[in-house]
This record gives sequence, structure tokens and C-alpha cells, in this order.
Amino acid sequence: MALDGITIANIVKEMRDALLGGRIAKIAQPEADELLLTVKAPSGQRRLYISASASLPLVYLTDENKPSPFTAPNFCMLLRKHIANGRIVSITQPSLERIIVLGIEHLDELGDLCRKKLVIEIMGKHSNVIFCDEDDRIIDSIKHVPAQMSSVREVLPGRTYFIPDTMHKADPLTISESDFAALLRQKPSALSKALYTSLTGISPVVAEEICFLAGLDSALPPSELSDDLMTHLYRQFSLFLDQIREEDFHPAIYYRNNEPQEFASVPLTHLEGCAYQEFETISQVLSSYYAVKNRITRIRQKSADLRHIVQTALERNRKKYDLQARQLKDTDKRETYKVYGELLQTYGYQAEPEAKEIEALNYYTNEMIRIPLDPTKTPLENAKRYFEKYNKMKRTYEALSHLIVETRDEISYLESVSNALDIARTEDDLAQVKEELTQSGYVRRKFTKKKEKFKSMPLHYISSDGYDMYVGKNNFQNEELTFSFASGNDWWFHAKKVPGSHVIVKSQGEDMPDRVFEEAGKLAAFYSKNNGSEKVEVDYVEKKHVKKVKGQKPGFVIYHTNYSLIADTDISMLKEVSES
Repeated sequence: MALDGITIANIVKEMRDALLGGRIAKIAQPEADELLLTVKAPSGQRRLYISASASLPLVYLTDENKPSPFTAPNFCMLLRKHIANGRIVSITQPSLERIIVLGIEHLDELGDLCRKKLVIEIMGKHSNVIFCDEDDRIIDSIKHVPAQMSSVREVLPGRTYFIPDTMHKADPLTISESDFAALLRQKPSALSKALYTSLTGISPVVAEEICFLAGLDSALPPSELSDDLMTHLYRQFSLFLDQIREEDFHPAIYYRNNEPQEFASVPLTHLEGCAYQEFETISQVLSSYYAVKNRITRIRQKSADLRHIVQTALERNRKKYDLQARQLKDTDKRETYKVYGELLQTYGYQAEPEAKEIEALNYYTNEMIRIPLDPTKTPLENAKRYFEKYNKMKRTYEALSHLIVETRDEISYLESVSNALDIARTEDDLAQVKEELTQSGYVRRKFTKKKEKFKSMPLHYISSDGYDMYVGKNNFQNEELTFSFASGNDWWFHAKKVPGSHVIVKSQGEDMPDRVFEEAGKLAAFYSKNNGSEKVEVDYVEKKHVKKVKGQKPGFVIYHTNYSLIADTDISMLKEVSES
């Protein structure tokens, strides 16, 4: 979820409480599109982090510092010249725009009191930080936007600053009921889309929430709403916005299956099935939310090379398997050729000279069959030819029957490694997967005297009834969990016939409640290739019945006496224990 106008309103309130009246003690520019202002306020020293990154624009209060380049960029030097030690006298948000304006008082070179504006625009790829004088003349900006880049607005020194009105949206805080109805009804799209495309600062997720609170289908076109329903929607919309007018914010992150899905400054009651965590400040929300998102993105980037290796090997083995399957199918006629040869040895004397076929009794089925003949050969020579075909196909069948099993096992193994890359959370997890691929011959080992040590640990969950449940993140961990960590009476779970994690439940030597089995099944389903399916079949058995196959790759097991259950992949009810 991007920062919408409501989230910005929450940030502005927080900034007012923390920074208003404070003096700017330090100005840094850690990256080309980032600013870090250190402010000494009456409540203490705080830092304001501003990012105008096209991919992740952000603004929030933080206690963390970031290293700055040895030589400060020009924009940073300009800000230091003008507003270093300046006092923040106002923090405003025009309407519900994604814009924050800092009013700053400072003394110029002659000692006269001057006022400047630092405008922070959080607008996706168009985000910017613009420094203006009191008359809205642009002094400079962190990003220059010439006419060649934008026909809507130039952002260059000397130009007049204004907010571009490209979408012609209305102010949700002041719009009347009649204007609200007229604006929505002219939109041919769904109701939720009409809301966020017509009104400033309303995001798609907030539009869904407004429709949900009003009890209306968000996919319904606004033109189909009666006057009474439109009045009801406007009243619900106004009640919702009262939270923003009264600055009644409740910052929270919403989680689905322990992964952050959304954040918001107001309650999102329409997100059914999501757990949520409330925070004291929106800055804590943004810092926590994007730290997790950045970690996931970083791990995916770092795993790109390993993914490419695994995917290439998978494609190669799948092509090999398809070819072997076709060749194996071609051997289906081998027994027919054997019968042809035997029948020709028995009845071949009945064949007419240069005949192209012979009809004979198949004494295996007691039916008459026609046997094609090469008219240039004798019946015995034809029989010899069929036996040669039979023997060749028999040898091919025996070889392929062994090879196709090996290829199928290799595909299953590579799919299990791919699944391990999907659930990897740390660089140590990736290092363990890389070591596994190295031992399997897919990655060349680099010579080093230092022995590789892994800090990666299995995932640890607590069931609703207090039982410890462990999930292997890769095949090494699966093997360790099943054959070293688990005891004989512990329970073992795995998604049926698909790559996935081994799940071990420590039974404590007790008969566990049915709910524990259901929750462990959910874990096995979630951490499998079938994650996302509504129903996943999961096998479970006491660990003592799980056996390692000699010579097989790590994580591969067999079991014969097992139970099965059907599970979904919702694990939001489970508490995860952080790695120590």
C-alpha cells in the first residue's frame, strides 16, 4: 500500500507534535533522493527521514542515523546555507494531498528574519523535495524536472511552485453531498474505483473500507445507486472522514499468514482473516512495515542467481522427462512383436509366397490376428525381424524405466529446492540452500580454508494448545528435524506428493488435541508448493514410521502407515517464535 492522503495526515499530526518549534540542527543527504533532518525540539532531539525515491517514497520520524557521503551533494549544501539552525514554525498538508509543507524561519546573511518552505511531495515516481521562498518561487529541488520530462509542471530554480491538478479530484474534507453524488455518477467504473479516482487522498484500500462500512458492493457502478443509497454512502463517507478531521488515528499493520499485507492510520474492518498489530505512531508502522518488505525484496534479489540455476536445471530435466516418456511409450508394442515372432515360427509355413500379411490364431488370447509381413523375406526371416524389434524395445524399456524414475526424482528434488528459496528469510537460509546445491553438483564449490557455518534455524511455532511445532526451511533442515531432532512419538507432517517442508510437532508424550493436528496440517500446507490452494492434502504419521532412503538426496523419506487430512493455508492463528 502506498502512502495515501490519510496516512500523510497522520504523519503531519505526528510531526507537529514532535517537531513544531524545533530547530534544524543537522541536514544530511545520505542518498541522491534522500534527506535526513535532525531537529532539536522542545520534546527532545528527533530525526525526520525523507525519501523521494521513485520506487519507495517515504517520510517518517526515526531515531536511527544513516551514514552520509564524504562530500555533501549540492542540494544538501544549499539547504545548510539557508535553513541550518532554522526553526520549524508550521507543518501543513494542503487538503488531503500527499504533500507536506514545512514552514521554516531563519536569519539571512544580514541577520534579517526570513521564511522558507520545504515541500515534500510523496507521489510515487513523481515524488520530490522542493525548496521554495515565501512567495512560492522554487530555489532548488532534490530532483529537477524540465519541460522535456513533464508537460504538466517544470520543477526548476526560478519557476513558481504549484500543485499540479492532473486528475481534477475534489477535496473530500469539504465536498458537499450534491457534488459528491454528481462526481461519482459520472464515473462508469466500479464504486470503489470511482471513490479513489474522484477524491483526493483516498487510496483503493480506503475506498473498499468506505464501501464495506456502508454495506454496499464495491463492484457496483455508482450510476445504479438510488438517491437514498447515495445519501447513505455520503453519510458513511463523512463519518469516516470525521476520524481524520478529529485526528483520531489508530496506526496498525495488517498481517495475513504472518506476512504484512497492508498498513493504515484508520481501522480496516473489511480485511477479513487478517490479524493486525497496533502501534503508537505511524512512523513505527512505516519503519516496521517497510523493513520487512525490504528484507523480503533483498532476499529475493540475492536469491536470483540460485533461482536461475534451479529453474534452468528444472527446465532441462522436464524436457528430458518428456522425451523419456515418449520413448517409453514407443516401447508399448514390444510384447506384440514378441507374439508376432512366436506365431510366425508356429504358423509361418502357411503363408503364401510374397504375402504381405498372414492371419493366425493367437493362442494367448484365442483370437485370430493379422500379422504384417515383409514380402521380400521368408516367414522365418520375418519372425527374426520381429524378435530383433522386441529385444531392442525390451532393452530400451528396461533402461528407460530406471532413467525416468531418476529424472522424476531429480525434478522433485529441484522443486523442493525451489520451494526452499521461496520460504528463505535470511542470507543464512540462502547460504544453506547454496551449500545443498553445491553438494548436489549444481553449483561449483569455491576453494576456501574457512569451513562454512550456518546460523539458519528451522521455523518455530506454538500451537493454540501450547505445543511446539517446527518447520524445516530447506532439505538440510528437514533431514535434521526428522532424523536428529524429533523423537519416535513426535508427529511428522508433509503435504502429500508435492515438495514442501517437514513439520514436526513435539507431542510431549501425550495424546494431542485434534486442533493441534489441524494447525500442523495448515503449516505443512502453507510451506509447500501448494501454498495458496484452498484445500491441500497432508500426510501425517508418528516420526518412528518415517524412514530415510539410502542413497537418496537430503530430505527424501518413505513411510507406509500414515493418516491424511485436508488443510487450508491460513496460519494466522499461530504464534511464531523468533529465532534466538
